[in-house]
This record gives sequence, structure tokens and C-alpha cells, in this order.
Amino acid sequence: MRHQRTTEATSGPIRACAHRPASRRGSGNHVAPQAARYDDATIGHSERRQGPEAVSALFDRDGTLCVEGVSLTDVAARHGTPCFVYSRAALEAAYREFDGAFAGTPHLTCYAVKANSNLAVLDVFARLGSGFDVVSGGELARVLAAGGDPRKIVFSGVGKSEAELRQGLELGIHCFNVESSSELARLDRIAGTLGTRAPVSLRVNPDVDPRTHPYISTGLKESKFGIAFAEALPLYRRAAGLANVVVRGIDIHIGSQITALEPYREAAMKVLELVDALASAGIHLEHVDLGGGIGIRYRDETPVDLASYAAMIAKLFGGRRESLLFEPGRRLTGNAGILLTRVAYLKPGERSFAVVDAAMNDLLRPALYDAWHDVRPVRRCNERPRIWQIVGPVCESADFLARDRELALVEGDLLAILSAGAYAMVMSSNYNSRPRAAEVLVEGTTMHLVGRRESVGELFARESRLP
Repeated sequence: MRHQRTTEATSGPIRACAHRPASRRGSGNHVAPQAARYDDATIGHSERRQGPEAVSALFDRDGTLCVEGVSLTDVAARHGTPCFVYSRAALEAAYREFDGAFAGTPHLTCYAVKANSNLAVLDVFARLGSGFDVVSGGELARVLAAGGDPRKIVFSGVGKSEAELRQGLELGIHCFNVESSSELARLDRIAGTLGTRAPVSLRVNPDVDPRTHPYISTGLKESKFGIAFAEALPLYRRAAGLANVVVRGIDIHIGSQITALEPYREAAMKVLELVDALASAGIHLEHVDLGGGIGIRYRDETPVDLASYAAMIAKLFGGRRESLLFEPGRRLTGNAGILLTRVAYLKPGERSFAVVDAAMNDLLRPALYDAWHDVRPVRRCNERPRIWQIVGPVCESADFLARDRELALVEGDLLAILSAGAYAMVMSSNYNSRPRAAEVLVEGTTMHLVGRRESVGELFARESRLP
């Protein structure tokens, strides 16, 4: 028996869905449409305000959760579940807040495509004039398809193929973040065959502990990423002597979901020592790429305050000749999206399970990192709350989306899994031959289907039986 829904507001400072129109100004040749604008423009945990990452574009209207001006019940009715839902207002607010923090410093913000590579998300950032950090030919192709400027693209990654290096050279990208002496030699050779010079930054490993999950720690000396600090100066000398290479900068990236300021300070100071040593050797750099990794609030973290970070960077780099590059990913998209799912079955007992139609193939982070994502019913009911394990249909004991959550649920309920705008859809799979979820981007009171749900036929369309 379905219980009657209440219309009481959900917990936390969630606002009504009323919206205020505002004009948008695009960049380049894009024409930006009119849409709603919100002061509170992030879909994330909102019970404790802590800067823009802790405010919410998740609103309550008559007891129903909405993203901007669209109710999640309407999204589910039109596009089904599971479904990722993104807020354009939240994406734009996050970008402007990050990029604006460095307004007094010559810089380029390059969104890290790995966090969320949906074309509509990339389109939003391209219209704002963003650069892009890519790590594969596929990501590069996505940026171009979304209207990104090749001259604002940096190509990172430890294993760039010959075809990827050639593609980047032919497009005239801003630079390659080179991660080994072998890659440098290959890039020099390919550039020579094309009759051009390859713009290069060396990714240096500063051996700094970012104090984050070990799987996303990339700045320690035992990491596969980057060039050992002691080897950087001789490799720069070698690069400067290559006929088909132009040394443009230096790059670091110490990790992801970093919530402390000190690792950034330590890494930046080590890099500056190397930059000055290079200058003394006659190698003058155009830019310093400080990477990304600034964390967001999923549960009770205290993320790095952007104003404090920007002030620290300004103090360290003020008056220097080098411009700066940044590669934010999660910081721009993480709290701009949710995963919408429906409760299929309830299994109350000594350990109670709520089986939903989303699974670890849709959102891998809880299974992979034991990550926390806030879970909220789209509408509340009068059922007595109990402690639930939120699990999916996949045949793995690790298939959980949330553990030990006190919720009032009945079968058929819609749930919003928050902070699902980064490292969610991009890490999804077809495990158990499950089609990948739909993706919707909300713009004021309009919902756009920006990623259609896969069909069962598409799961094996590229395969064939034996003759």
C-alpha cells in the first residue's frame, strides 16, 4: 500500500522553485540562450553553509525536490530512471566563482574533461571562454565537438599514443604536458615529420602528500604520474635543445578531492624553486600549470576556500613573468548534478535493504572509494524512518550507493543521490549488460535530454557471432 506523501520541506536550506530570468553572455561565436539564474547554484549537501560548494540548486516546491525550476518527478516521468540531472546555473556559477577568484592574475582556467565529459557540460564551459584539460584523443574530440578552442587545450596523461600526439599537433593545441623522456622524444620526432614545433610543459612530480584517498593521490614520488623532481632540470635542458620542441611551461597535479591548503602551498613553492633554477640556466617559462584537485563537500568536509587559495597564489606568484594555468574538474561539476533513481524493492529485516534501479555501474564511487553521497527522497512520506542500505541490482556485494541511511521509504519512491556531477557518468559501465543511464540538463524551467539512455540492442551492436 502506498502511503500518502507529506508536503513538508526537506531538511536543509532548500528554496522554492521560483526563478528569476537573467540574460547570458556567451563567448566566441556561441549564442547563449535565456535561462533562469540562481544565487544558490550548486546541487550538493546544503545543511551547513560553507562557501558556494555548500549551497544548493536543489529546491523544494510543494514537497517535491526540483533542480532549478523543474521537478524531479517530471524528469522521471519524461526520461525514466536512473537518470543524471545537471543544473546549468550551478555549472556556470561554479566556473565564474573559480575563474573570478584569479581575476587579478594572468591565467587560463582549463576544465578537466575527465570529471564530466558530456557535450552539453563542455558546451556550457566553452561558451564561458574556458580552456580544457584532456587526457585522451576521445576527450579532445569531445571538446572540439562542443565548440572548444584548440588553442586553449592542454593535453595531459602518461600514455599518449602516437596518433593522439599527432592530432594535438595538427590542431595547434596550447601545449602537451609531457610525463616522460620517451614521450618527449616521440613528440619531437612527430613534430619534425609535420614540419612544426611541439609546445611542451613537463609534468613534474613534486613528491607532496595531498592528504586524499590513495587512489586519487598523484603527486607522491611512488606515483606513475610525472617526472621525478631530481630529473626535471636535465630533461628541461634536453627539451630546450630539441629542434622540434618549444618549452612553454611546467605542470603539476598532486591529486583530487584535496581539502587542505598546505599541500598546494608546498607544491607551488617547490615548483617556483625549479622555475627559478631553470631561469638561471637560461630556460624561461611562459606559464606554470598548478593543476586541479580542489575538493568539494560531499558530507562534512571543509573544502579549500577559493579566496584563501587565490590569495596564497597571488602572494607566491605576484610580480612574476609567468602566467598561470588551472585544471579544475570536480570543483566545477561535482555539486552541479544528481543521480535520480527509483526504489524497486524494500527488504526490511535485521539489516534492511532498499533496492534501487541505479547501481555501481552507474555510480562507481561508493564501491571503489567507499565514497559518501547524500541521499534524499524526492518526496517525503508518513512511513516511519528506518536505517536502510541503498543497493543496486548488480550481482556484487560491493554494489551499494549508500550505507546506513535513516530514511522513510516506500516502494516506488524516487531518490536523489547528490554530488553526482563528477566522476559518475564518466565512470559508468555496462556491467551485467545494463544500459547506461540518461542525462538531462536543466535550464530554468526547461529540461534538455543531453544524453539518451542506451538501448539493450546497443549493448551488443558492435559485436558479432562466429561465422
